Amino acid sequence: MSPSGAGYRAGHGAGTAFLLSTRAALPGHALRGSLEHRGDDIVTIPTLLVTASPHREEALGNRLARKIAARKGGDLLVRDLAAEPLAPLTVDYARALTLRDPLPRSSATLELSERLIQELESTDRLIVATPMHNFGMPAALKLWVDYVLRIHRTFAPIPQGKVGLLADRPTLVIVSSGGFHRAGESKQPNFLTPHLEAVLSTLGIRAPEFVYLEGLVGRRATPEAMIAEAVAALGDAWY
Repeated sequence: MSPSGAGYRAGHGAGTAFLLSTRAALPGHALRGSLEHRGDDIVTIPTLLVTASPHREEALGNRLARKIAARKGGDLLVRDLAAEPLAPLTVDYARALTLRDPLPRSSATLELSERLIQELESTDRLIVATPMHNFGMPAALKLWVDYVLRIHRTFAPIPQGKVGLLADRPTLVIVSSGGFHRAGESKQPNFLTPHLEAVLSTLGIRAPEFVYLEGLVGRRATPEAMIAEAVAALGDAWY
């Protein structure tokens, strides 16, 4: 069930990004259909939420993300990587990335990558809600990265390295972890933050904001208190 109580089905293959309205109440009601594209004209949606927790709506990071999205208002496009896992990369896709002459965007080989990239292009803000798995990003999120970080499409090689081809936008990353990984109570490394910072920078997103929900296993505070603490740490651009 969706958070609003309206049912939805997980798709197959490419999956579906669900369009929600945050105007009425948190987290809103589902709107019919998914994001539509007509040629080069892309329907603009205020916020894209990419979630990767297998706990889905019960995940504290997802609850915080929807609370923030509701505060910002407008429609919300949700790409739930746990509810609808992306198809693994194929040999045809891998070969397509190394061609001297890139395939046209309409190529069937690039269909899933193109859909995910267009979801990014169609939104003014990006929120990523992800758990930390074994010091880094979960496999579901890494697969999304491998589809959207595409040479000659979302970044271009230059002598100094790589330059992003997507428009910069306000971006928030919510990281949930069972243990602690920052100064003070740190007991494990954090490879997720620098990895995602590099990914987003390569896309063209310059200054993502990170907020952390730590110590969720055996937590000392209530979920509501942890969400309130995270909200207090957010910049004015988000709350």
